[in-house]
Amino acid sequence: MSTNKPTIDTIVLASNNSGKLREFHHMFSNSGITIMSQREFAISDTEETGLSFIENAILKARHACQHSKLPAIADDSGLAIDYLKGAPGIYSARYAGEHGNDEANNQKVLQQLSGQRQENRKAQFICALAFMQHAEDPTPIICQASWEGFILEQASGENGFGYDPLFWVPEKSCSSAELLPEIKNTLSHRAKALKKLLRALQEHRYIHT
Repeated sequence: MSTNKPTIDTIVLASNNSGKLREFHHMFSNSGITIMSQREFAISDTEETGLSFIENAILKARHACQHSKLPAIADDSGLAIDYLKGAPGIYSARYAGEHGNDEANNQKVLQQLSGQRQENRKAQFICALAFMQHAEDPTPIICQASWEGFILEQASGENGFGYDPLFWVPEKSCSSAELLPEIKNTLSHRAKALKKLLRALQEHRYIHT
C-alpha cells in the first residue's frame, strides 16, 4: 500500500444531522477520507444512556460501527452552566422535556437564571468526540473541547440552533446566533474538538494530510 494513501478510506458519522455532516465534510476535505452519515446505512440513533458526554459519544460511535462495519466518529455536545452545577449538560437537547424543542429549552434556562448577575451566568459549550476503528475497539480516540461564554438575559440572533441565541461570545461581543456560520465554525467547541481529532488521527497514521 502506498504511504501517500490513507489507511482508512471511509468513516461513518454517527449522526443524522445534516449540519454536523457539512462541518465534518469541511474539516476532512483535505484528508482523503470520505465521511458518510449513518443515514446512508439506514442506521437509527441509539439510546444515550451514558452519564457523560464522552460515554454517550462512545455509545453512538460503537452503534454506528456495529451496523456499518466501518470506522465511526460520534460527537456528544451540550451546554454546561456553572451556576446550575453543569446543567443542562448531557440533557441539553431535552432539558425542558421534549427532545429538540429549542424554544422550551431556552426558556427553562432563562427562568432558572432569572435575576442572576453576570458572574452567575458563566457557561461553556462542551463537545466530546469519539473515534472507533470497529465496534470492539478497546482504545477509542477521545477528544474534548469547550467554548467559554455567558448566558444572556434574553435571546438574540437568528443564526445557529439550540442555545446559540442565549450564548454570549465575549471575544466577538455578540451571541453565537449572531455569528456568521464560517466564523462560528472557527471558534466553536465542535470545531476545536475536530481539530484535535484530526491531529490524533494523523499521529496514529490513520490519515495522511
